[in-house]
Amino acid sequence: MQQYRNYPQANQPSPAARRGPGPMVPPPHAPSSLTPAQLQQQQAAEAHRRELGKRQAKKPTDKNLPDGLDAITIGDGVERYKALREVERRLDAVMMRKRLDIQDSVNRNVQKQRTLRIWVSNTVENQPWQQTGMSADAFDFQAENAATYKVKIEGRLLPDEEDEGDQDANKENEAEKDGDAMDHDGEDGANKPKRPPAAAQRTKLSHFFKSIKIEFDQYADLQQGQEPIEWTKPKQDSRQSVPSTSSNEVNFDCLEFERSSDENINITIHLVRDESPERFKLDKALADILDTDEEDRAGAVMGIWEYVKARGLQEDEENRMVHCDERLKQVFGKDTVFFPHIPGEIFPHLSALPPIRIPYTIRVDRAHHEQHPAEPTIYDLRVPVPSPLRAAALALTQSPTHLHALQRIAQLDDQLATTVQALATEKAKHGFLASMARDPVRFVRRWVSSQRRDLEVLMGEATRGAGAGEDGSAEEFRRGGREGVWGGELARESVALWSSRRRASPSRRAAG
Repeated sequence: MQQYRNYPQANQPSPAARRGPGPMVPPPHAPSSLTPAQLQQQQAAEAHRRELGKRQAKKPTDKNLPDGLDAITIGDGVERYKALREVERRLDAVMMRKRLDIQDSVNRNVQKQRTLRIWVSNTVENQPWQQTGMSADAFDFQAENAATYKVKIEGRLLPDEEDEGDQDANKENEAEKDGDAMDHDGEDGANKPKRPPAAAQRTKLSHFFKSIKIEFDQYADLQQGQEPIEWTKPKQDSRQSVPSTSSNEVNFDCLEFERSSDENINITIHLVRDESPERFKLDKALADILDTDEEDRAGAVMGIWEYVKARGLQEDEENRMVHCDERLKQVFGKDTVFFPHIPGEIFPHLSALPPIRIPYTIRVDRAHHEQHPAEPTIYDLRVPVPSPLRAAALALTQSPTHLHALQRIAQLDDQLATTVQALATEKAKHGFLASMARDPVRFVRRWVSSQRRDLEVLMGEATRGAGAGEDGSAEEFRRGGREGVWGGELARESVALWSSRRRASPSRRAAG
């Protein structure tokens, strides 16, 4: 047997050596038969759908009054209606613009800066100076007397001025109530208004950082084996936009750890920021253009676009082509750049932000704990949080309370369109009767002739040039005068065209 590239081939049985049944092929599924009741239900649903489509097609939608209605209407109702229609048109334009503005603000990731306060403190246990009858210079090798310390890292968002004002108002309202009053069952208790639901869970310390790492300063003779402590945020499901509120691993405000030591230790707390959208550190060339050291990718592209417009670096014929000046040449390294390629061109100039470093000294000496017992060291950090206006705008656009108002407005629009259609019908009736009142004989003759032509068309007896009034046998063609058919503009143009053709025909024959 031939081998391929000297690889040994597996021993395969011959077709004659195979035994057993072949692959099982499932039988085709028989179409499910419907019962007469189900068929009748489907036919009724289809008929109902067609009926709704017909009603929708016949539904009037025009809300503009027919022309000439003000001439036959008593009062200034038509002028007022037209003025209201103009106000409605302007109001619809303003509402649409505001709706688009709100939608744009909701889609944009607008953020504000708030202060995250971090408290770092430590307590001690079983230190030599804490044990009674034992010298501070002595050393005990017993495990139960090992000197330990416990470090506590706690972080909370400081409330804004608006939040503080709301909290003060709530405290005043609670102070006015009697705290000793008891709730009674029965009718009074049932009619008592319920408390508003609790506010949404506030943003915690773990929501702002991807990882928290505590590194210990290592010395040549002391603190050997002090391994760093690190917490890393677990990866979230791509379908979840916010961390799960049921997991304490990703929702905490306080981080504590305990180690054994009887000497002061210097530590460094590394906080890796977790922001959306992610901000990057800009290199010097790009930072000189944007006048900032940190920016997200979309902000960097927008900053370059504003710089290009301010300097007039766009090409006249191709607006997407940018001529690079000295600063842009340092970033892109060429004379021209295609603007849609800029997001990829600036990627090498973006680097991850360095972690925030917080130094702290773990004090275990007696003098510190006697003078400043459990006094924390405070650090304030500025962190981005979602703007509350975005949440308010989103709630405004998705609020179900406006559904009834919109349904009521739709009903009024339908009633208004139906009324306008009725007015158009009444105007046609008025024109019919007014024309009949001015000249009954002529009107009846013209009306009978028109109905005759319509009837011939419906019966299929109408032929062009005869039988349909087009041969001049109709009543309007028999009458002359300026008010008749022959005194109209169409008749004069037709006669002039016919005459010009007659005059041109002898010259054509002579030329031929």
